[in-house]
Amino acid sequence: MYKYLLISILALSVAACNGTKKTPQDPFPTDDKGPKSAVDFIDAEMLMPVLAQAKEEGKLIFLDVYTTWCLPCKLMDEEVFPNKEIGNFMNKHFINMKVDAEKGNGVNLAAIYEVKVFPTLLFLSPDGRVLQRKEGAAFHKELMQLGENALKLEE
Repeated sequence: MYKYLLISILALSVAACNGTKKTPQDPFPTDDKGPKSAVDFIDAEMLMPVLAQAKEEGKLIFLDVYTTWCLPCKLMDEEVFPNKEIGNFMNKHFINMKVDAEKGNGVNLAAIYEVKVFPTLLFLSPDGRVLQRKEGAAFHKELMQLGENALKLEE
């Protein structure tokens, strides 16, 4: 009897493999750009030129410190940043910058601003001082409130 059970288990396991190797699929494929962001994030590696631009334009800086594996970061990219109202507000008042905390100068920025949670959302003055800080995702109303608070603190 055990002989038949063993043969059945072996046959099922061979049939399940069917000669092809399966690899786990990335739930967030890199070629999928997702929804377009309404927030205009500048393409910059270094913070100093962004600080200079903010001072020149009379704006504050919004810095989104993220990682590629962070699910709340991806959720903000998909649900918050594409929102037109958020985009209009953020683009009017802030120089917006995203930085990957695990690549390039993002590692240094994460260390300077003591980022330990992703995402960390920072609203900075043109001299780099933190006006508002949020560890973890912020959704529509909360992100707007953080931005409004940062603007009041800089007045």
